[in-house]
Amino acid sequence: MGKLGYGAVVTETWSGGDAAILVALHAYRSHSSIMEFHQQHPDRPIALVLTGTDLYRDMATHHEVLHSMEVADQLIVLQSSALDSIPTHLRHKALVIYQSVLVDGSQVISGLDFQVTVIGHLREEKDPFCIARSLSLMPPDSKIHIRHLGKAMNAQMELTAREYSENLEHYQWIGEVSHADTLRALSQSHLMVISSRMEGGAHVVSEAIALGIPVIASDIPGNRGLLGDDYPGYYPLGDEAKLARLLYQSETMPDFYASLKKHISTRKDLISPEREMHSIQDMLIKLMKV
Repeated sequence: MGKLGYGAVVTETWSGGDAAILVALHAYRSHSSIMEFHQQHPDRPIALVLTGTDLYRDMATHHEVLHSMEVADQLIVLQSSALDSIPTHLRHKALVIYQSVLVDGSQVISGLDFQVTVIGHLREEKDPFCIARSLSLMPPDSKIHIRHLGKAMNAQMELTAREYSENLEHYQWIGEVSHADTLRALSQSHLMVISSRMEGGAHVVSEAIALGIPVIASDIPGNRGLLGDDYPGYYPLGDEAKLARLLYQSETMPDFYASLKKHISTRKDLISPEREMHSIQDMLIKLMKV
C-alpha cells in the first residue's frame, strides 16, 4: 500500500488482473494493454502518461498514439509545454503533473575549473556530442571542464565518445554510473547541459532544479515546460556555437550566472513531493469518484 492509500502492481503490459484503474506509460507502447483493458472493463478509468516520443515523434506516424489518447480518460504530461502538442479536442483531458525530486544536499563546488556536467545515455535523441563540438569554439582562457555521464547505446556512440575523450583536453566521458554517483557529480557542478532533440520532461532537469544547479538547455518544448519561457539559458537545438557562447557567459559573467541560479530557484516549488502527491491524489479521486 502506497502513501496515498492505494495498492499498485507494476507490469510491462497489463496482466489481465482485476485492477480498479489502469495507469499506462507511453501511448504507443502501451496501446495493446490500453485496448484490452478498455474492452474488458469499459467502465473503469484509464490514465495515460504521455512521453516525449509520443508527443514529439510517434503521434505523427503511428495512429496508435492518437487512439490511445482518445480511449484514455485522463492524459498526463510532465511539463506545461506538452499541452500545446495535444490535439485540441483532447486537451480537456490533460493534466500537468511535475515529477517530484527529493535530494539530500545542494550545490557543493570545489576546484579551480568551471565544472559542467552532461547526464544522459548516448543516443541520437539526446544530441549527445553537441557539448563536445562546442569546446573547439571556446576562447583559450576558458577553464570549463566537461564530465559526460551516460551509457553509450551503440558501438558508434561509444567510439565517438572515446575519441572525444582522448582528443579533447577538457572533455571526459565517464560512462554509466549509479544514480547516487550521478547526483553527487551534479551537485559538484557549476552547470548542467541538456542538449536533447526531444524530451517529455527530463527528470535530470528536475534534479538540477532541486539541487539549485543552473542549466543550459536546448530550446525545445520539453525543456521550456520545466524551466519556463523566460529562462535565459536556451540555445537553438544543435547550435554548438551558441552553446559555446552561453557556456562562456556562464563561466565569465557573474551577473548572467546569478540570473540562471535565480530562475532555477523559482522553479523548486513545481517539483516538491507534496505538490506531486496532491496532484496524483486529486486525479485519482476524480477518476475513481471516491
